[in-house]
Amino acid sequence: MTPPDGSLLVAHDLRKSYGPTAALDGAAFSVHPGEVVAVMGPSGSGKSTLLHCLAGIVRPDSGSITYAGRELTTMSDTERSALRRGEFGFVFQFGQLVPELTCVENVALPLRLNGTPRKEAERAALTWMERLEVDGLGRKRPGEVSGGQGQRVAVARALVTGPRMLFADEPTGALDSLNGERVMELLTDAARSTNAAVVLVTHEARVAAWSDREIVVRDGRSRDMERSG
Repeated sequence: MTPPDGSLLVAHDLRKSYGPTAALDGAAFSVHPGEVVAVMGPSGSGKSTLLHCLAGIVRPDSGSITYAGRELTTMSDTERSALRRGEFGFVFQFGQLVPELTCVENVALPLRLNGTPRKEAERAALTWMERLEVDGLGRKRPGEVSGGQGQRVAVARALVTGPRMLFADEPTGALDSLNGERVMELLTDAARSTNAAVVLVTHEARVAAWSDREIVVRDGRSRDMERSG
């Protein structure tokens, strides 16, 4: 697959095995700034492994991943960690908020870890919480809010650093359809407004419908699906 010009992240011929099991077997991927790409496939197809490789969490056995002109696979652990803190944002299926912190402290956490003073970090956090329609929950803890609200808080946390890439792994998997639709609407609108590229792993067609393009992973191989209309 020849990646289109202007791609922010490009992967080619990715291979990753766990023991005798091949999780990725020559997978390819590309995404532009401001584009939402859904990665679909059945359970065990390799889609989450692909996301973890693209995000620099897992190093592939072979193949190349180029992010903004830099080769991700040859970066040190420190360099990849810096990317994940500063230029990558993450949304997981169950939010993974820190239960001991308030919602505003959770959203501000990535900024605090990067050295931003508390008041400044919390101001930025509240701006994103307002955008994600959860600004009234700032002083509540994650255990005191609904699943849909908690996931919106998690999206705000992923976007607060102004990432160029957003990785979302089954972001609505723990929500009912109504809350799931609202989370996807807010997530995609917010990402596009900041020109962030989104890699969205899902097995649900209604979630993939929010994307610009779909890539289907099956048996560790990827196929780019043309989106019509």
